Amino acid sequence: MSTTAFLFPGQGSQYAGMGKELAAEFAVARQTFEEADEALGFKLSALCFNGPEEDLKLTFNTQPAILVTSIAALRVVKQETGLSAACVAGHSLGEYSALVCSGALSLADAARTVRARGTFMQEAVPVGVGAMAAMLSIEADELAAICAEAAQGEVVAPANFNSPGQIVIAGHATAVNRAIEIAKGKGYRKAMLLPVSAPFHCSLMQPAADRLTAVLEQVAVQELAVPVITNVEATANRDAGRVRQLLVAQVCAPVRWEQSVQEMGRLGITRCIEIGPGKVLSGLVKRISKEISTVSVEDTATLKALTAA
Repeated sequence: MSTTAFLFPGQGSQYAGMGKELAAEFAVARQTFEEADEALGFKLSALCFNGPEEDLKLTFNTQPAILVTSIAALRVVKQETGLSAACVAGHSLGEYSALVCSGALSLADAARTVRARGTFMQEAVPVGVGAMAAMLSIEADELAAICAEAAQGEVVAPANFNSPGQIVIAGHATAVNRAIEIAKGKGYRKAMLLPVSAPFHCSLMQPAADRLTAVLEQVAVQELAVPVITNVEATANRDAGRVRQLLVAQVCAPVRWEQSVQEMGRLGITRCIEIGPGKVLSGLVKRISKEISTVSVEDTATLKALTAA
């Protein structure tokens, strides 16, 4: 029985050049990018391989770009190593990659859906109205109290429970800034605004969730060959009938990543392989669990390291 989990990164891991080496060396990776280009009706592959960075950072580009790069890497990993996973998970956007890996969603449907998702999330709140901030070394209960004090009729709430001592908040920019000042007044100096374009994973995203519902109703969802540990519940979902509602809920609900990794430990996972651009999730897993080893695969060098191991 496998004790390995596959993990898939979310927004913020993108960079110009991602996937380029794998596509040059492996036909299965090239075919993955071609499949996505056809589904989306434009050369997403060129954006991934060559940038420019400013276009790649646009949310409606970023989300399909990371998804497709992750699935290209996944297909190479499976082809070259024969590895399988006992469960899969992804951070926010990465949950779509996990669902493709599980067989629940096709790559084409997932790419089109996250392209729409990115557009909806960006349009839900005018630029400058919302914000997100990383709040370090603050316990969840204390941070909840800080957010309640800072709200003053506006929205500010935990958005990402990333690891012990690392929680991201989101909401109205004015309320987020008040929360930062309140935290600093209580001695928590490590609180900083994040360079993001919208306040993801809070109630201000409800318009995006409503629009995404209509898109997901048109998407076929197949049975899951591998359970997906969901962001919303931090438990393993095996029910295809719940996939759509969990993806809609995810837009406004906090990402429970720390709890998701803890759940992997309870399920007997001893190794996580992060598949896709960057090493963010590997770093978070190391902070959450001493019992789970991590490795990441995003290019030919990291693939060789995995196969050697």
